[in-house]
Amino acid sequence: MNALEIKGLTKAYRDFRLDSLDLVLPSGCIMGLIGENGAGKSTTIKLILNTIRRDAGTITIMGKDNRKNVQLMKEDVGIVLDDVGFPECLTGKQVGKIMRNTYRNWDNKAYEDYLRKFSVPMDKEFKDFSRGMKMKLGIAVAMSHDPKLLILDEATSGLDPVVRDEVVEMLNEFTRDEGHSILISSHIVSDLEKLCDYIAFLHKGKLLLCEEKDALLEEFGIIHCAPETLRELDASAVKGKKETAYGAEAIVKRNAVPVGMDVSPIGIEELFVFMVKEGK
Repeated sequence: MNALEIKGLTKAYRDFRLDSLDLVLPSGCIMGLIGENGAGKSTTIKLILNTIRRDAGTITIMGKDNRKNVQLMKEDVGIVLDDVGFPECLTGKQVGKIMRNTYRNWDNKAYEDYLRKFSVPMDKEFKDFSRGMKMKLGIAVAMSHDPKLLILDEATSGLDPVVRDEVVEMLNEFTRDEGHSILISSHIVSDLEKLCDYIAFLHKGKLLLCEEKDALLEEFGIIHCAPETLRELDASAVKGKKETAYGAEAIVKRNAVPVGMDVSPIGIEELFVFMVKEGK
């Protein structure tokens, strides 16, 4: 069973449209949702959480309609949004006590272990937390009620590189259980490249592509050549290009360029930047 299936998801605002989005996240996998500000990442997550009304399409979580299973959404989906919100007067310990009476599967020992690992104080009030500390508390809460699906919106934002690396490792550990899956949006593409099995690129409300990360890195590469050489290539081979006074570089499909052409590896961030520029 897939953890998440989205088909034909559409949401229109006066100045923005999420246009017929299709995504499938298999169980036990991590999908990274990449897109510039305003691409539709947060709109997609709000629709999954059913906090805004869709215009068209379907969303199923663990095979069940997300609009008809409020209890499933509460128990089996862990959520960390970019603005973690707890009452400012609460301490980490008090948050744990409240969550213990909120979730059936709350594991207080796991929660306290996460706080210790993240160096989040138990007795400090939430209003005195830094942004990074708030995010770490949110992640600890989300992972401590044994959710089947974690949804994280910019969850590594505000964290220093050492803690970000710890979070990435914890999320990897979470999905070693094949019943656990993660959808994570982030503008820190290096984190997603280390973490994710699947990458989905959103641009101006449209899905540019959604594929396995390793397949993407095998399928595409970057070439540096003269502009004349670039123009000789089949247009379908080129996914994005940039020409300067010093020559041209392009993202290409490896199997669609002439044999013997020097094609260098490309990272996920480079691939996304090239594709977005090409789509403007």
